[in-house]
Formats: sequence, structure tokens, C-alpha cells
Amino acid sequence: MSKTFPDFLHFYRLNGDRTALPLEGQDLVELEEGHSTWRHLDLNNKTSLEWLETAANLDPIVLNALTAIETRPRSFSHKDGVMIVLRGVNMNPGRDAEDMISIRLWLESNRIISTRLRPILSVEDIVKDFSETQGPSNVGEFLTSLVDKLADRIGDFVNSIEEELGEAEDSLETAEARELRSALGSLRRQIAKVRRYLAPQRDALDRLNHISSAIFSDRDRQRLREESDRISRYLEDLDLARERCVVLQEAFLSQMAQQQNTRMYVLSIVTAIFLPLSFLTGLLGMNIGGLPGLENPKAFVIVTLGMISGTIGLGVFFRWKKWI
Repeated sequence: MSKTFPDFLHFYRLNGDRTALPLEGQDLVELEEGHSTWRHLDLNNKTSLEWLETAANLDPIVLNALTAIETRPRSFSHKDGVMIVLRGVNMNPGRDAEDMISIRLWLESNRIISTRLRPILSVEDIVKDFSETQGPSNVGEFLTSLVDKLADRIGDFVNSIEEELGEAEDSLETAEARELRSALGSLRRQIAKVRRYLAPQRDALDRLNHISSAIFSDRDRQRLREESDRISRYLEDLDLARERCVVLQEAFLSQMAQQQNTRMYVLSIVTAIFLPLSFLTGLLGMNIGGLPGLENPKAFVIVTLGMISGTIGLGVFFRWKKWI
């Protein structure tokens, strides 16, 4: 194979019947009516960048969008195509779900070019759909199918956040302070990271509905509106989860303060009871002449009984005042 062409991660011809024909990098595709191609590239591969720059026949604006390292969800039309950048939760093994992965797509009426820096499972779902005769038939359906699969995994992530938050709420009374504080901090960080990209992703999908392009059919636009509404619901769920985290954290801090107040209260009661006793023992412990009871063999018993009576009296007084 010529070095001019990269090893495409995926290269398919969409047959228009929900199946796709896998192609090799150098295959010259003679498109029939209703057929489109999809090329999926890895930006970590230098030959992929070379192909995009030299053989893909892309406008510089589109090329920059496809190869950008730092991205946020957005969409715009350019000449005869549509550029869209999307984000999905990272469901790769051993990775944090909130570390969202970006995928960049350039759509024309008869071709799709998508790029990524890290593997994204939603793309593999589409490949699987092709093998099961359930894949997209054209460019518009390809985008709506990808958006739907990205949203499915975002929904799974939001559900997992709500489940973890519910467990934290249930364990408020029994969990170790350090563990609960760490769990709440982790949940708030995850929510913030995902929400950072969901809001612009919703706006990007909404903007697609206002783009005048023959790429999208009325059904495609309806599905994009539904996906935009779906992302909005996830945003609302995350906002609610964030508020629940704040309320739970406040309840946790209130519980900690109450426990500290209870301990200080007990110490204060003990101090109040023993303060007069300490004063009395200190007074009688002075090594000076004239102390009463020095010659009386019953003085120790009398003082001890007096201290016990004073302790009981203080206890009764505190009880009468409802201080204990």
C-alpha cells in the first residue's frame, strides 16, 4: 500500500440499505446514486494528517477543525458541507468516564470524514450496526445515529451519578467522615467536567436544525431536535445532582458541627461539675497552719461526703434547669 494513504481506522461505503461495504485505503470508489463513503482517522497517525492535508481536498477552515487538539462541541456550515464537533463520555477500560472524548466530523452529501485522538466506543457501535444490517443509510442518518449513541452513554453516566448520590445520602448517618467527604468531592468534580461540555453540545445540536443543508432530511432534523432535548434533560439532571451534592454536603457539615457541639457540651458539663471539687481540693491541700480538720480523724470522711453531696446537688440543679 502506498504511504500516501493512511491505514484508516474505518473506511466504508454506505450501501443505502443499512449495510456498508468495507474498503481498503487505496480503493477508488465509484459512487452510485444513494451511496456515500465514511473514513474514520486517528490523528495520532502522521499519515492520517498527511492524507487530510494533501488528498482529502478540504478547505483550510475545515482542515483546522478536523485536526484541532483542543476542542469544544460546536457546529457550522461551510460551503456544501457541515462541520460538527461532539463529545462523549470516556467508557474505555481503566479511564474516567468524565474525561470526555471528542470526535470531529465533516459531512458532505456523499462523504463523511471523522477524526479522533482517543478511541470512542460509539463509533464501534455504528460499525457493529452495519454488520447487523441496522446501520445508517446515508450521511444524515449517520450523524443522528452517532449522536444517539453518544447520548445513550451520557445517560448511563448520569444514571450512575444519581445512583452514587443516592448511596451517599443513605450512608450519611453511618459513613466515615473522610470517605463521605471524598465521595461528595469526586461526584461534584465529575458533574462539573461533564456539564462543561454538555451545554455547548446541546447548543451545537440545536444549531444544526437551523442550518439549511440538503444533507439532513426532515426526519433527521426531528431526531436532532429530540437529541438536543435529551441532552437538555441530562443537563437538568446534572444540575439537580449538583444541588443534591450541595445539600448533602451542608447536611454532612451540620451533622459534624452537631457532633462537635455535643462533645463540647459534655465536656462543659463535666468541667462545671468538677470545677468546685477542684477548688475545694486545692484549698484543703495548702500546706499552711490553721486548716480545719487537721486533728480530726473523721475530717477526710466528712470532706468526701460533702464533695459527693455537692456533685449530686449540681447534677440535680442541672437537671432542674434542663441543661442535661
